Amino acid sequence: MIRPRRSALYMPGSNARAIEKARSLPADAIILDLEDSVAPDLKDAAREQVCAAVLAGGFGAREVVIRTNGMDTEWGKADLAAALRAGPDAILLPKVSTPGDITRAARELNDGSTPARTRLWAMIETPLGILNVDAIARTAADPASRLAVFVMGTNDLAKETRARLIPGRAPMIAWLSRSIVAARGYGIDVLDGVWNQIADLEGLRAECEQGRDLGMDGKTVIHPDQISVANEIFAPSSADVAFARQIIAAFGLPENTMKGAISLDGKMIELLHAEMARRTLAIADAITART
Repeated sequence: MIRPRRSALYMPGSNARAIEKARSLPADAIILDLEDSVAPDLKDAAREQVCAAVLAGGFGAREVVIRTNGMDTEWGKADLAAALRAGPDAILLPKVSTPGDITRAARELNDGSTPARTRLWAMIETPLGILNVDAIARTAADPASRLAVFVMGTNDLAKETRARLIPGRAPMIAWLSRSIVAARGYGIDVLDGVWNQIADLEGLRAECEQGRDLGMDGKTVIHPDQISVANEIFAPSSADVAFARQIIAAFGLPENTMKGAISLDGKMIELLHAEMARRTLAIADAITART
């Protein structure tokens, strides 16, 4: 099923007011965070609060995701067990570095009573994660892995590699592109990392445009004010939708039904463009259905 993931908003699991507000925000996905945004002495309370919120529902069409602490931390196992019982749309695993990180978590999902709709999302945010990203993506070839989305952790990548977070992200382009290609090879969506300067919406716009042009499906955001920019940039434009309809209509003409390539508005259009057009329309329709 195609679903829009233009914006995925991180919300600290320790903040009850933020979780309640998330139910009315226009983000496509809400990531209820138990990891980076929660202080150590609040971890247990945040876990209980987040799982209660997921069980209570009320998030509408938004995809609800729980980000756990890493399995190598003192909270990771309890986080995963509680998230499995709560049954969100997805569980976001931090610092995925090897295929085994996915298969171990998937084993827990498939051994319990977790709903079949609960998927795994993987944060790609370590040097080993980048080096092993092909093998990590390959786990999605087995439906039992439940792996559906890569989330790029650009802040952690900068920390671990000592690369600078600069406009244009030149130090990271190779890592981002490699992750996208690996994901696409196995039908996985990819969400871009966060933009840290909350008030700089023009900088956010530029980075969203870069991520879109690289092939990302959406962006993780850290403040409600960032949602509308991500939603705009990662949605098909009205011109994109109109041209997609033209392509589908042109290939539907009797004189074109047996052709692999046609001319449309002075451009050569092949069957692969028709396939891309159908996806554009499916995403546009899914966005419209949310409103």
